[in-house]
Amino acid sequence: MQRRTFLKSSVALMTIAIAAPVLFAGHARADAMADAMAVVEKYAQKVTAWDGPTTGPKAQPGKTIVVLAGDLKNGGILGVTTGVEEAAKAIGWEVKVIDGAGSIGGRTAAFGQAMALKPNGIVINGFDAIEQAPALEQAKAAGIPLVSWHAGPVIGPDEKSGVFANVSTDAMQVSTAAADWAYADAKGKPGVVIFTDSTYAIAIAKADKMKAEIERLGGKVLEYVDTPIAETSQRMPQLTTSLLQKYGDAWTHSLAINDLYFDFMGPSLAAAGKAGTDAPINVAAGDGSESAYQRIRAGQFQKVTVAEPLNLQGWQLVDELNRAIAGEKWSGYLSPLHVVTADNVEFDGGPKNAFDPENGYRDQYKKIWGK
Repeated sequence: MQRRTFLKSSVALMTIAIAAPVLFAGHARADAMADAMAVVEKYAQKVTAWDGPTTGPKAQPGKTIVVLAGDLKNGGILGVTTGVEEAAKAIGWEVKVIDGAGSIGGRTAAFGQAMALKPNGIVINGFDAIEQAPALEQAKAAGIPLVSWHAGPVIGPDEKSGVFANVSTDAMQVSTAAADWAYADAKGKPGVVIFTDSTYAIAIAKADKMKAEIERLGGKVLEYVDTPIAETSQRMPQLTTSLLQKYGDAWTHSLAINDLYFDFMGPSLAAAGKAGTDAPINVAAGDGSESAYQRIRAGQFQKVTVAEPLNLQGWQLVDELNRAIAGEKWSGYLSPLHVVTADNVEFDGGPKNAFDPENGYRDQYKKIWGK
């Protein structure tokens, strides 16, 4: 992937992380800092070159598809849904969106509704596909192709679930970048609380990677918190207060598998006398929600999100379904990620509060489809 360094390099942002006391504390810490800085720098730059597919089947006409949204309150899921709707309009398809509303029962009911519509394709958006195993079997028996976003730890075709293509950035790179930023920002001495949700295999994989990366670099994980992402509005205020009482100033950074955890921390932090840029500093390993961009821009209880190109991924999902319907293989495309900070928040879609790469992806997909 070709990338152009922006004028305010993220190295400038991170100068606090290479202060002399850290660099000269020993070769091991200096090397760890250099490694962390290199990862942050790599993913904080502009994305201007298209590195996705350039060939594929023309648009299959007159199709109707269903988006099964795990929970439209989740900014990542909402962003992908919007991208699917935009791409479907461009390719000439009809889209129906059904919200699973954040519960297994809701998603089961949504899948049933989708099957009743007899669509030409289904997008599983933001929940583990294997959770709905009986419905997956029904879809396969009916010959309805399935694509997904964040439906499991495997990127691309998933034979176990029958998904034609699971679309995602590299979740392990996302987690590494988030952990590395926290390590560097803490001058090599982070005290980290990690937030995840064991309902989702990919969430556990991301949290485990962040924990391993912090410990590999020599930082400390204070606590590994498993709390349902669908219940963050109820749980996070009191949980934040309890963690502050337990760890005090030792809690320097939060790492979460999704921005949604930080949507509900601010009031509790403020009540404890914390200003917007005080520790604990919040860093999200996905997905780059609108509220996260707003917090980063305003300096209010979040400094970083490692964003995914949600709208682009919506376009990719439509392209993958078009390939499935046409009887071709998946594209093999792995979408880029972006470390979003106050210094680069205005690039690559930032004014729209989203990571929307300026790499011409819309025109590229339209060209493939003959539109």
